[in-house]
Amino acid sequence: MDWTIFALRVGLATSAGLIIGLERETQGKQAGLKTNALVALGASIFILMSLNFEGDEYVDITRVLGQVVVGIGFIGAGTILQKGKQVKGLTTAATIWCSAASGCLAGYGLYKELAIVSGVILTINLVFGYIEDKMIKKKKRERNLD
Repeated sequence: MDWTIFALRVGLATSAGLIIGLERETQGKQAGLKTNALVALGASIFILMSLNFEGDEYVDITRVLGQVVVGIGFIGAGTILQKGKQVKGLTTAATIWCSAASGCLAGYGLYKELAIVSGVILTINLVFGYIEDKMIKKKKRERNLD
């Protein structure tokens, strides 16, 4: 693989991870800029390595994709905590999972798809995070009135 293509893809993966992680960082969550950037970068590198074997006999390059998903599951599981009846970290775990998917898209050179997915992830975390925050505050106010 040409080094310029390699650099472009890992650069885009890292950028997508930084964009996704920026929202988490501003919210003070466990996994922010660095975590999401490194997850996306690592996923893209594994995909890019598998592409070196594309077309070889008895090789299925998509197996690496499946292993990225499994590996990210372990990282995501580490961000989920249970305190009594309350579970924390699910959105962070899901965001890390999506960062890995973004890295895979970049690794395969699916640039338009990468832009769309990164925008959707950011929108979900920003817009629905705001809505969720408002709903939680409303529930707390209602409980305090009872």
